[in-house]
Amino acid sequence: MQRLRRKYRKRGEIGSLVENLFSFLGNFMNTKQTPEEKRRLEKVINRSYDVIEKSDYISRDLSWLKFDERVLDQARDSRRNVFDRLKFLAITASNLDEFFSIRVGSLYNYIDFGKERSDYSGLREIPFKKTLMAATQAFVQEKQRLYKEEIVPLCTENGFRIIKIGDLYSEELEKVTDYFNRTIYPMLTPMVFDQTHTFPSLLAKTLIFGVVTRIPSGEIDFMKNESLKGGDNSKISFVQIPQNLKRFFVFEREDEIVFFPIEEIIRHEMWKLYKNVEIESIALFRITRNGDFDVVEHEDSETDFIDEIKKKIKDRRLGRVTRIEIEPDCSPWMLEMMMKRWKLEKDGVFYNGNLIDFTAFWQIIKYPEFKSRLVQQHPAVPPLGLSTVKQADIFETVRQGDILMHHPYNNFEPVLQLLEQAADDPQVLAIKITLYRISKNSRIADALLHAAENGKHVSVLFEVKARFDEENNIREALRLQNAGCFVIYGIPGLKTHTKLLQVIRSEGNQVVSYAHLSSGNYNEDTAKLYTDIGLLTTNEVITRDISEFFNVITGHSQPHSYKYLITAPREMRNKLVDMIRNEAKNAQAGLPSGICIKINSLQDKITIDELYKASQAGVPIQLIVRGICCIRPGRKGLSDNIKVRSIVGDFLEHTRVYYFHNNGSPRVYGGSADVMVRSFDRRIESLFELVTNQVRQQAIHILQCNLRDNVNTYEMQEDGSYKHVANPEDLGIEPFDIHKEFFNVKLEDVMNARLFAETSEPEHIELESI
Repeated sequence: MQRLRRKYRKRGEIGSLVENLFSFLGNFMNTKQTPEEKRRLEKVINRSYDVIEKSDYISRDLSWLKFDERVLDQARDSRRNVFDRLKFLAITASNLDEFFSIRVGSLYNYIDFGKERSDYSGLREIPFKKTLMAATQAFVQEKQRLYKEEIVPLCTENGFRIIKIGDLYSEELEKVTDYFNRTIYPMLTPMVFDQTHTFPSLLAKTLIFGVVTRIPSGEIDFMKNESLKGGDNSKISFVQIPQNLKRFFVFEREDEIVFFPIEEIIRHEMWKLYKNVEIESIALFRITRNGDFDVVEHEDSETDFIDEIKKKIKDRRLGRVTRIEIEPDCSPWMLEMMMKRWKLEKDGVFYNGNLIDFTAFWQIIKYPEFKSRLVQQHPAVPPLGLSTVKQADIFETVRQGDILMHHPYNNFEPVLQLLEQAADDPQVLAIKITLYRISKNSRIADALLHAAENGKHVSVLFEVKARFDEENNIREALRLQNAGCFVIYGIPGLKTHTKLLQVIRSEGNQVVSYAHLSSGNYNEDTAKLYTDIGLLTTNEVITRDISEFFNVITGHSQPHSYKYLITAPREMRNKLVDMIRNEAKNAQAGLPSGICIKINSLQDKITIDELYKASQAGVPIQLIVRGICCIRPGRKGLSDNIKVRSIVGDFLEHTRVYYFHNNGSPRVYGGSADVMVRSFDRRIESLFELVTNQVRQQAIHILQCNLRDNVNTYEMQEDGSYKHVANPEDLGIEPFDIHKEFFNVKLEDVMNARLFAETSEPEHIELESI
């Protein structure tokens, strides 16, 4: 291990996550491993990092962890207040839950069933699993340290604390005892595991107490089973904490607000569930289960398909355990039994001496007393060219010219107005829309229901397979169907991820089509938090393309081509590859060239290889990739001309924009698709070309500002690590924060925006390791 540490330090590439990995491995091997296990793990990690270093591609899952490290970095930022920092800790907890449910769950699908798998880095399933889990352990260890050493003191300074039982005043203890007796106690069900009771089906992402008890000496145990006991008369049982109870019991004291965890109430009162039994140990834990499933789709029956989805949702609740989070002083015997039961190794156990499940911080952040102390978001501004957000006649507004909206800087209201005015307008004949994720109390769904009630023809392609939103989507889809909407539950074998809306309106002796095309979901809640672009247009060519596309995904039409749409799974990868090759051809001919792509994830090997070839041909390539990025930038002879940056800050970067210089006549696209195998091969996606000068310039301006940002930016290094751009104030330059600047966009700036040959490169900023 020291050899590997010296190699990375010598190269100057040892970021905090890598350093934490070495630190964790040292601690882990010293305290949790036998000498033989220690030697084997060190050997595996050394070999793994040698393989990773030689690969031309970055591991998808290790890249995902590096993204969550960048999110955690927001919680480190001392410029943020304590509530903001708690928010980012909560986000990392949600992210890691999904990581273990989907990515680690997928890995176990290979391991458990003996299937072969090679990661992009070149590692086979077992060594990759060991490397991935070691890196994850390091990440979790750093998150726990950050909370304990840096965040907890800030809570006290800001007048609130998370307290323990000994911190309660006598009258407060009486209140929590009464709360336990009246509310909690009737809901608790101890579940023993012995020869007459099978191992209980414990819920994922739920706080659970593992309790080891002992029958007093001399008492007769009629359910004796030596194989399930940790000693004379010892047994294990489980107590799940109800999910519908608030995590904290809150007391507003004169000088502070204290949050008392519900698990500590139950721990203190646990004896009431085990009368006349000795409690040997109590340990809180939480498990994550495999949520990665495929749906076997039936074309003959819509009901069968929905039933299959419901069955898979149920199966997910009982899926393979992928992680245990547990208190460090747990019973070794109990833990060993659970690991054996769930087929977990030591690296799948995450010890936590602090608060288990940081998503609990949302209750603190949203506590009414703190509302005025939260960071206030800048009010949304009207899209460029509109004087106000609300339009008395949205149809007249859109007829005057294309409108590009940039959320959350521009309000989502024009899209909602289009649907709500269409629902009431007697001239509107039909509405067609694709839905992937909608909000819980959706104005979108309400407008569609209202339109159907008013006799409009409403067609909804509702993707009920949107991961973790399946139940809400099924419920909303059935509600629309029962109201008379024509609902299509996705396409067999594919997920519908494209974001399209079309309103057909009779105007005099002609029919006019109004369209909205977007990179983001039709969700008014996330539109306040995610950055996305959306185009409102009546362009006849674009709306004809959309009509053809709806015919494809709702019927059996097979158009020869679209003019301004690029669709998947039909042609998207090939079209993008063609445009990349065109830039390489121009560069080889000595003509201006350049590629700038802003996406969430970059993983498709075929596209990555074409970008490598374009780089070698001399094409300057700027990639803005928020999360997973499998390309390796800046490797000599492979990707010298490729630069990758990730922007992580106040808003979740969700915008997808593709720019190809095209010898000075740029082609610019927005849309729903990332550069992922699933996007190109297993999803219905669309990219739309921005054809009018102003909206194209707006997209170019968005990219240019992303390249100028020196506050939220991380630059990816050749080894796959990331370095944060140094604080501009430390360098004596003006900060440029896109999460602020986009609220103040001027038409002059937009029309003067240029990329590559037309302008100088963005100013070089000194980097610092995160």
